[in-house]
Amino acid sequence: MAIRYWEYEDAPLKEKLKDPNVKDIAKVYFDNETKAYRFSKALYEVKKRKDGLRLKDCGDELPLATWKRYLDFGVMVGLLKHEDGLYTFTDRYSKPLRNIAVYIKTWMDMQKDEDLAVLFANAKSGRQSKRGGRPVMEEVQANPSQPAAAPAL
Repeated sequence: MAIRYWEYEDAPLKEKLKDPNVKDIAKVYFDNETKAYRFSKALYEVKKRKDGLRLKDCGDELPLATWKRYLDFGVMVGLLKHEDGLYTFTDRYSKPLRNIAVYIKTWMDMQKDEDLAVLFANAKSGRQSKRGGRPVMEEVQANPSQPAAAPAL
């Protein structure tokens, strides 16, 4: 995993600590705007729930598999811990990521509402359309006049 450049000096870090946001955290791990948006969405949901986040409590704006993938990524990089089906923040960071840890801890402790749609204006925030496979039963029942596709030989 390649972590992007982060300010290790104390002066830029002190300026960043005045107004931390989840976009800076997500951009450390992802160059892609959509992936950074989804990861920050997962982190923000964990932050909003003080007692932790369960997969069944995740919103409908992303598929459950996407929630799990990004929450598990947070566990893999050491931001989150997953115990008894509950995702919560952890405070164990390795020495090279110490300044990132200070920034993340400041963001976690700050009580500020963030609008992720504004922070990630270029990200694809909706669900993807189905790309094949079996048709969903609701679609088949809604269009009974269309015959089912014959299997290819």
